Amino acid sequence: MSFPREEVAATVATYVELRRKIDVGDEDSFGVLADLYTDDAVMIDAAWGRLEGRPAIDNWLVDSMVGLEDWHFPIEFTAIEGDHVIIKWTQVLPTKRADGTPYTQSAYSHLIYAGDGKFSYEEDSYNMMHVLEDLAESKWSPTKPMNIPPPNPDRNWAR
Repeated sequence: MSFPREEVAATVATYVELRRKIDVGDEDSFGVLADLYTDDAVMIDAAWGRLEGRPAIDNWLVDSMVGLEDWHFPIEFTAIEGDHVIIKWTQVLPTKRADGTPYTQSAYSHLIYAGDGKFSYEEDSYNMMHVLEDLAESKWSPTKPMNIPPPNPDRNWAR
């Protein structure tokens, strides 16, 4: 059963607006996004692995971003098909290449809408090797000590 497209689109618009506010500094933490997930939601991150439940997602949204306060994560576009949402976004480091362009990495999120303005699943995909190569080449350093992903994250991406 799919939810009405207008309902899904309204929640996506809220998500996009919150991400925009975070990106321009009007919100101070990715943690504000936690309210858009169900209590039993599943989040899959390329570096951090599987997180289950809204409290774990809320903590991760805050903890994973420590030290990255000078990065930006603009959204390029969204696509909705039934309850499935694809969000195309970019990671933008504050450092510049020799030609003046920023170091960037391509990323996608697949979210599943669960009703009542909430998502039950998110899987983020990006090339971690690209991120690590850009970090090394750019000589970027975090704004404060970072939290690092677990050494052996759970890679189960089942819904």
